[in-house]
Amino acid sequence: MAKRLISRIFVHALPGRPTRGMVHVGLAAFPCALGRAGIRSAKREGDGATPRASLPLRRVFYRHDRLVKPASRQATRAIRPDDAWCDDAADRRYNRLIKRPPGSAEECLTRADHLYDVIVELGWNDHPVRRHRGSAIFWHGARDGFTATAGCVAIRREVFAKILPRLARDAVMVIR
Repeated sequence: MAKRLISRIFVHALPGRPTRGMVHVGLAAFPCALGRAGIRSAKREGDGATPRASLPLRRVFYRHDRLVKPASRQATRAIRPDDAWCDDAADRRYNRLIKRPPGSAEECLTRADHLYDVIVELGWNDHPVRRHRGSAIFWHGARDGFTATAGCVAIRREVFAKILPRLARDAVMVIR
């Protein structure tokens, strides 16, 4: 019997620990790191909060120089050396994948650490894009100790190989 695909991923903070949480995928649960300001409904650019929302999974990015292409039903793309995400609310390219340079307000997707070896782009503030509402909400690899993120959801990198193949193409991450 084939396994059923999972269409909802649930994320919640741990009681009394707003920057630490759990990601629930089907019957499995995995620890995660959340934004340094915890989970908030009123998300703003640079506030360090993880948005309380239902976020569709848009694309999976991966470092092809470090990994093989992850098994996933989502659109998958290798990270290129000049890939960045625009987090400058004054830029017309705000909250979009861009090529580097120009611009100083950007998040480089090619990192020396391994946090962005796999990135799942979450659909936050993208249809339509609203200035100052926040950009680059990703689901990515966690630091040792699950230290807080800038507003993303972070899990152990090796867990992506278990989760991504089980997700439906229209999967949504519900952060509450």
